[in-house]
Amino acid sequence: MASPACVSLLCVCACVSLLVPSAISQPPSESDTYTECTDGYQWDPRTQHCKDINECESIPDACKGEMKCFNHYGGYLCLPRSASVIPAPDPPAPSLPGPANPEPFNQCPMGYEPQGDSCVDIDECARDEDDCQPSQECINTQGSFNCQCPDGYRKVGTECIDIDECRYRYCQHRCVNVPGSFSCQCEPGFQLAGNNRSCIDVDECGMGAPCQHRCYNTYGTFLCRCDQGYELAGDGYACNDIDECSYSSFLCQYQCVNEPGKFSCVCPEGYQLLGTRLCQDVNECETGAHQCTDGQNCINIHGGYKCVETNPCIEPYVQVSDNRCMCPVTKPACRELPYFIVHRYMSITSERSVPSDIFQIHATSVYPGANNSFRIRSGDENGDFYIRQINNISAMLVLARAVTGPKEYVLDLEMVSVNHVMSYQSSSALRLSIYVGPHAF
Repeated sequence: MASPACVSLLCVCACVSLLVPSAISQPPSESDTYTECTDGYQWDPRTQHCKDINECESIPDACKGEMKCFNHYGGYLCLPRSASVIPAPDPPAPSLPGPANPEPFNQCPMGYEPQGDSCVDIDECARDEDDCQPSQECINTQGSFNCQCPDGYRKVGTECIDIDECRYRYCQHRCVNVPGSFSCQCEPGFQLAGNNRSCIDVDECGMGAPCQHRCYNTYGTFLCRCDQGYELAGDGYACNDIDECSYSSFLCQYQCVNEPGKFSCVCPEGYQLLGTRLCQDVNECETGAHQCTDGQNCINIHGGYKCVETNPCIEPYVQVSDNRCMCPVTKPACRELPYFIVHRYMSITSERSVPSDIFQIHATSVYPGANNSFRIRSGDENGDFYIRQINNISAMLVLARAVTGPKEYVLDLEMVSVNHVMSYQSSSALRLSIYVGPHAF
């Protein structure tokens, strides 16, 4: 009687252990020779034994579909292709009347072949006796073989179909399916981590990013920045110098000089930089940077200096102090001239807004009861100035028109005193030297 069969329909190899006794023929009678066998066997006249019939070979399509036919003593089984059958030891066959020395029985089950006194497994895969599809791999088993799909494939029917691993979102960024496998790719600015699936940020700054000045790493990319005085070029990497001087004419009071990454202000001769943008006149008379002689006085003006004589008096005037000249009444030439001339010096800038008060005249001595009036006696042929009288003893010199230097005026500003009661008239003058600087500062 056959033992229970162990059959698994999964990919794990199953075993079927069948203990099938050999067919036993009834003892023949003395008058008859017995040549009949039970179902599944046929008489073998050579061995004088009943021989098992291989139904898997004799019956066309003994098993249908994906089932595989396994022959055993007295019948056959239809099992999955992954199943294997381990035969039980053959029981001793009963002897029947026949020759004195019958040939020994030596038949191995399917999947085995005789080797000496035993049966050994046949490697169907090595002998190319399997029926695996080209896309499958043949795996030899005891008494049979299995057809398996390689890694990255799954079995559909009898074919191995590539598994699209990208459907399962194994990759953090991008997945590329290839036959039997897949690969993960990262977006620009990232690189694969050690697990070949995750993506980590790339520090482009530490890897030699092409920033000309400064590099800042960000998530997935990087940014280039320029030093002060530069601007980022169109390629996002290079830094171009900013010409600050071209943006505004008011950056410097005099002249702007562009330099790499910055600018500087310069001043004309006779001036020095005040702070970073303004120009201030240099007082050469105080610093000693002049060439006036001992007989001259240094007069500072905008952008330079003037050397004037310490005795400015001209005949018929005589000097009574450093800058004061008197015309003696004893000299006939003095009768039509101012009695006193006081010398003064000043400097103004170019392009001043007008009208502009520039100098105040104040009488130093006044005769009682006299009426005083002020006028420009000489030196203003073009009418660039006029006098605005403030009261009886003072007046203001006013610049009437804008002037551009360098230019020099020598104005005689006269104060006339008239006393009608005493029938007395006298005058004195202020000789004012005005130096117009070459700039508006």
